[in-house]
Amino acid sequence: MEPSTSLPETLRRLNELITDRGLNRAEVFDVQTLAAKTALPVTVVRRLVKGGKPTPDTVSDRVCARMKVVSDAYLADTGKEMKNLAADLHKALGISDVWARSVCEGKKMPNVDLLHHLAAYFRVDGGERFFTAPADEALNRVLLPVLQKLEGPDTDPLSQLMREYGVESAHMRQDGDLTRDQLERVLKGVLQSVLPQKGESGT
Repeated sequence: MEPSTSLPETLRRLNELITDRGLNRAEVFDVQTLAAKTALPVTVVRRLVKGGKPTPDTVSDRVCARMKVVSDAYLADTGKEMKNLAADLHKALGISDVWARSVCEGKKMPNVDLLHHLAAYFRVDGGERFFTAPADEALNRVLLPVLQKLEGPDTDPLSQLMREYGVESAHMRQDGDLTRDQLERVLKGVLQSVLPQKGESGT
């Protein structure tokens, strides 16, 4: 998937696929899952997938907010308490328990070197950029694999033929707003008119 694709372009292509294939929009844009994968608030994710703009913030705001989300999720998954996490970070990264706790609670901004090690410790995708990227970029990073999967190879012969000749279902629907059944009948009629009939050589 091209790394230069912006969130608006990703959303446009996903929305086209949702319309063309009759996909469940709520499943494609599962805001709870997207929020968990980006460490963004659900309200922010919901606004972004609807085409809204992210609220202006600073890098420090992003890092502190996402560090707290990641730390809270880690504690929930492991069953540990914050004092245990702080002690583990003290041993692993050589920072004081007090500083580790402040960072994990989103009260202090870690420096670049510490942020690098924290990204590795919590095993977040994207390294330090997971914490520092603007909200739209963070969401786009998570949605691109979804788009890649939906736009991946299709084993349906009709779909392959349509793509080969640059035909999309949306194009077929423009003039007559064809339903899926109508579209299939049109394509079958076209194929029957060009494919060899029984008893013909096809040459």
